[in-house]
Amino acid sequence: MAQKHILMIATGGTIACRKTDGGLAPALRADELLHYVPALGEVCRVSAVQPFSIDSTNMTPAHWQTLSRLIEENYGAYDGFVICHGTDTLAYTAAALSYMVQRSEKPIVLTGAQKPIDMDSTDARVNLLDSFVYACDDASRDVSIVFDGKAIVGTRAKKERAKSYNAFGSINFPYPAVLQDGRVIRYLPTRPYKADDVRFYHALEPGVCVLKLTPGAQPALLGYLFEHYACIVIESFGVGGIPAPLVEEFYRQMARYEGRRTVVMTTQVAHEGSNMSVYEVGKRIKQDFGLIEAYDMTLEAVITKMMWILGQGVRGHDEVEALFHTCINHDILFTQ
Repeated sequence: MAQKHILMIATGGTIACRKTDGGLAPALRADELLHYVPALGEVCRVSAVQPFSIDSTNMTPAHWQTLSRLIEENYGAYDGFVICHGTDTLAYTAAALSYMVQRSEKPIVLTGAQKPIDMDSTDARVNLLDSFVYACDDASRDVSIVFDGKAIVGTRAKKERAKSYNAFGSINFPYPAVLQDGRVIRYLPTRPYKADDVRFYHALEPGVCVLKLTPGAQPALLGYLFEHYACIVIESFGVGGIPAPLVEEFYRQMARYEGRRTVVMTTQVAHEGSNMSVYEVGKRIKQDFGLIEAYDMTLEAVITKMMWILGQGVRGHDEVEALFHTCINHDILFTQ
């Protein structure tokens, strides 16, 4: 059987960093990364491109558009894709691409490392090799992250540790597979797609912001956010709600921008999701304004999904809510 042909897309990040007087900075090119993993020759054929080389802290929606277009332009020529990426915004990019490239029969795998690939002690070489192994597996589909021997659905990842090799967790969803000794051990079946099922989207609305509630948050914040952003994601305490000192101003802004702003309620708690019907501080607000509730979604998925929805020109509360609560790449399982 002929080896699969995988396109590696290098974007910079820690995996490609070298030490400089100012600290670590992306320096290694795509071909140099591949040089550190000679075992790849036994796994697949690899071609490589490098659309940009940045610290992932500098990742923007424009970079996601570049990646989605690059995948679309090369989709027919390759059996899968591996994207090397910095860890800080890796979960955001994986979520964004889950909405921008949907129903893909070919795997789109993102990976990175906590230490540069040219260090003696690094997780980079294993992560990179595992990513290609996963991309070559016949059952791999859609957008995923492969990191520290685990596959994570692209909409369910969150960076939970700043330094450790097991940096990423899967939030409110099981790991679909693990990688051991060059093998994929799959726990969940994947969806079968036909070649022409794939859909590409490139438009994003960047005017989405997050208001992280803190004790004593000032009502004046709401006026600024409603004036300048198309969508406000409220990261609330616990299962969801708005503190009493903010309620009056929130009602005022919702009335002022009726039908012109979208508000999504999520939670600061990573696991188990929101449920605004539990407490008065959440139930009354949701009933009065029909806020969209994120339930078990990750914050990264909430933000990028709203960018995608609004980028498609979808407007009107009912239409936005219906698309937001439509499950894409396992992003939401529980709605009421």
